[in-house]
Amino acid sequence: MSTTTPNPTLATPLGLAHGPAWPNRVTLAPLTNWQSHVDGTLGEAEAHWLLMRAQGGFGMTMTCAAHVQRGGQGFPGQLGAWSDAHLPGLKRLADGIRAAGSVSALQLQHSGRRSDRTLTGEQPVSPWDDAETGARALTTTEVEQLVDDMVAAAQRAERAGFDGVELHFAHGYLLCAFLDAEHNHRSDGWGGDFTGRSRIVFTLIDRIRRACRPDFQLGLRLSPERYGIPLAEARELARQVMASGQLDYLDLSLWDVFKQPVEEAHKGPPLIHHFTDLPRHGTRLGVAGKLMDAARAQACLDAGADFVLIGRAAILHHDFARRALADPGFVALPRPVTRAHLQAEGVGPKFLDYLATTWKDFVKG
Repeated sequence: MSTTTPNPTLATPLGLAHGPAWPNRVTLAPLTNWQSHVDGTLGEAEAHWLLMRAQGGFGMTMTCAAHVQRGGQGFPGQLGAWSDAHLPGLKRLADGIRAAGSVSALQLQHSGRRSDRTLTGEQPVSPWDDAETGARALTTTEVEQLVDDMVAAAQRAERAGFDGVELHFAHGYLLCAFLDAEHNHRSDGWGGDFTGRSRIVFTLIDRIRRACRPDFQLGLRLSPERYGIPLAEARELARQVMASGQLDYLDLSLWDVFKQPVEEAHKGPPLIHHFTDLPRHGTRLGVAGKLMDAARAQACLDAGADFVLIGRAAILHHDFARRALADPGFVALPRPVTRAHLQAEGVGPKFLDYLATTWKDFVKG
């Protein structure tokens, strides 16, 4: 593990506690793209899109959220990690990312209340009975099975050749919902107080760390506010997971890296500053949210982050990383952009339709 580098730039390599160093600090955020098959096996369009980004200079290339149970699918064409039938496609991704000179990560997820029963044929599940979405509460046995299936998916990623996995504890999906202080009042040890609600975090980290090889990288994506998560609890969770020494990186999904916190009691310093002062014990801290140019990405490092995750700008430019490393003044194209531009950047028809219908002002016409 390398020591912290004073005044790092985007081009400064990043060593982690386990596994290979990242060649730079510009990484690909996990992005929903609808481009794989109905059974979760890798689609040609998704492979093309993702490998173009790896070839575009990103130091670490992460997949979209891959669901770890059949019933955890949240959107059409979602990549799967719940069956050995997914292994050939996952191996293709891992091999291709490595050949491009990037480090690979498979993001592991279950959509929970946001699962789509028209795709799964199953009732959505949640830590609690949720009248709004029609989700039912998981039994204790099912929570334990979820943990087992997350671990199995991590082992599957390892067998496929990925350098690591990221646990998706963000955006209200199933793992994130366990952290919900407003709703997760389970009394079986998987909810209630902060210790019970965060139990699944530490259980998964410990189980995956023991189940996979010593140089396997393990990250965690966290929503530090909203979704029933108080900012003070998110900060304490971040402190604890970094202090554990078992996690390689913490990925904060901030929506806007320099926004003000939602909670009035914490207004003042930007949201990023509520985490950059925490002791890290070798864990790397990454941030995502409206990073559309090289200068703003560098500003995140100057503010104390170790790396940045690029989403929208990586859709617009498959080689955003390479451009940002070469030109501190590089700025992504303004939106909306033409379909022809996105097609030239490796965005397939289904991803184009998703962007046009779901992302406001992204696609012209």
